Amino acid sequence: MTEARIEHGVGWSPGPGAYTAAGIGTLALAAWAAWSDLLLVVWGRVVPGWGVSGTVLVLALVLWRTFLRAARREETARLAWKRTRWLWPTSAVLIAVAASGSAWGALDDLVSDARYYVLSPTGPGGCRAVVRETSFLVIGNGEAYAVGRTGLALGEADSWVVDDGYRPVAAGTYELKWDRSGGLLLINGTNVNPVVRGGQADIDCGW
Repeated sequence: MTEARIEHGVGWSPGPGAYTAAGIGTLALAAWAAWSDLLLVVWGRVVPGWGVSGTVLVLALVLWRTFLRAARREETARLAWKRTRWLWPTSAVLIAVAASGSAWGALDDLVSDARYYVLSPTGPGGCRAVVRETSFLVIGNGEAYAVGRTGLALGEADSWVVDDGYRPVAAGTYELKWDRSGGLLLINGTNVNPVVRGGQADIDCGW
């Protein structure tokens, strides 16, 4: 009876293949997130793509550590690891890509003094408009994102450029309108600091 219970418990434990797939998958996700134009909204706060990537990268490293511990306990896992030595260089490349992308994104936000805003009101179906504003030298840039119920935006909806580093959203010189088809974000400059490119963004969460 005891042996049967032990065998039953082992049957339910994750094998080395599961840890390998989870580790490679999360590393690939972290690498993609680090260099993609995404962001996440959690409890009203914006997590930039580099922050998402860093979090996923830590999770991936935890999974790898769990796998290595399991490999020390199970002979079959050690043999499986020897047969998959290609995972080491693959993992190293993915870690380097994710880490460099996260570092670059964080540095870009720091140098350009990026600020993120979740605008009000919220549109139909819980759709929200999120804006990232930056300022560098005499140029102000902005990007708008459409964030649905998942809290995730996979890319920007539109962007604009304003003269003299002006930040329209921070200054409140914008309008956000909603109807059944989606939202329209209108960016207004000033006579001294006009919008030189763009100026409006369609906010569509695809409901």
